[in-house]
Amino acid sequence: MSIELKQRLHDAIEACHAIQSFTGGITYEQYADNLLLRSGVERQFEILGEALGKAEILNPELSHSIPDIRRIVGMRNRIIHGYDSVDDEIIWDAVQTHIPGLLRTLSATLSVTP
Repeated sequence: MSIELKQRLHDAIEACHAIQSFTGGITYEQYADNLLLRSGVERQFEILGEALGKAEILNPELSHSIPDIRRIVGMRNRIIHGYDSVDDEIIWDAVQTHIPGLLRTLSATLSVTP
């Protein structure tokens, strides 16, 4: 695995950890009412999508081990380019239902990718 690919995967893992750290122990209502928190979570999704987009360019086979990679990059694009139509409920759902599994997948991918 190239150093650059490894770094991109590490960046994605760090973004997942940050999202979990920011949102641990809070409710959706607390999230929705806190602009600073929403901004921080959205920024980490931007980093996550950018890192995985660059990683996929370096290794197109990543789509086999990270099947949602295109959707993650798409979410990043929506947050950045469609900032005025970001749905807090969709972001919160991703935090609660997708980040834990993605973190496991990324860790496994990093440990087995040659």
